Amino acid sequence: MGVLACLLLLLGALAVAAARDFYAILGLKKTASDSEIKKAYRQLSLKYHPDKNKSEDAATHFAEVASAYEVLSDPDKRSTYDNYGEEGLKQQEQQRGSGGRGDAWDNFFGDFGGFPGQRARDEVPRTANVEVPLRVSLRQLYSGDAFEASFVRQVMCLRAAECEKRCPECMGPGVAMRTQKIAPGFVQQIQMRDDRCVARGKCWNKRCTACPNGPTEPESVPLTVEVQKGMQDGEHIVFEESADEAAGHKPGDLVLTIDTLPHAEFARHGDDLFMEMDIDLLDALVGFETGFAHLDGRRVPVKQTGVTAPGTTRVLSGEGMPRRNPRGQGSHGDLTIRFNVVFPKHLSPDQQRSIREVLGAATAAAA
Repeated sequence: MGVLACLLLLLGALAVAAARDFYAILGLKKTASDSEIKKAYRQLSLKYHPDKNKSEDAATHFAEVASAYEVLSDPDKRSTYDNYGEEGLKQQEQQRGSGGRGDAWDNFFGDFGGFPGQRARDEVPRTANVEVPLRVSLRQLYSGDAFEASFVRQVMCLRAAECEKRCPECMGPGVAMRTQKIAPGFVQQIQMRDDRCVARGKCWNKRCTACPNGPTEPESVPLTVEVQKGMQDGEHIVFEESADEAAGHKPGDLVLTIDTLPHAEFARHGDDLFMEMDIDLLDALVGFETGFAHLDGRRVPVKQTGVTAPGTTRVLSGEGMPRRNPRGQGSHGDLTIRFNVVFPKHLSPDQQRSIREVLGAATAAAA
């Protein structure tokens, strides 16, 4: 054997050794059924989803699981992989990308509108995003919080592949092409909605007993919800591809939208907080020292000297909400206190006389 031949054999062996074992990634044997592949993918994608698994290698595992499922769930790709390995898949993709009559035909007609569904047929549609209001307290938004929750979504029946049958008229999920005669010797192709279609060339067999409740079934998905400090109403927490599944579709996103619950003492406006504080007449006249419990449990002292008129405000810098993007403005907004003077409902004659004497003397001295 020549040197060149040995070198080629060595490079081929190294390529095979470096290729990924998609079956091993999913923890399956090569004889695994479609339903076993789908079940393994669902379990591992939940296990390694970056929104739920914070380990450093979770994202890598999640991507490998997705790649393995993309190949093994597609009959054509799986057959190519079983016979020629991952390198065979790459060569197949390169051949498809090189063009040929089909690509030129698609591009030509695509520029002029093309046939219905011509360009979009290679795009995998997504199910609709699911938006859910997330009602959180002002305390959670001030200090940040993380908690466990669950979301019930529709997922594909584990044995859904057994309920698919060949339907040449299906052009994709929910889309069929019908041929209609419009004149002698002339026919017209019409694209129309057909909910039986689950993929190109495949439709759902309603009489299938493997999935008696239809293509999907409910599943409770565990979530770890992280509320960041300073988040505001209308901000989103997104769990990618965690919405409902549907045949021939990628799952959309689950979108949680922040909705703040009312607070008994504090009101929020942007990054600033506002509160009201009641003081009695004596404190309003001579000054006082008091305090209040902040959202994080700290006691914040408040001291006023001299006379405090009804409606007087006091700004405590840096005691507002955490800023999401400080940009040199300080890490927190401000807190404004508005003082309400609580007057006595009744004064005895002696009290009236004493107050008149004191205030009268003060007025005379000021004059």
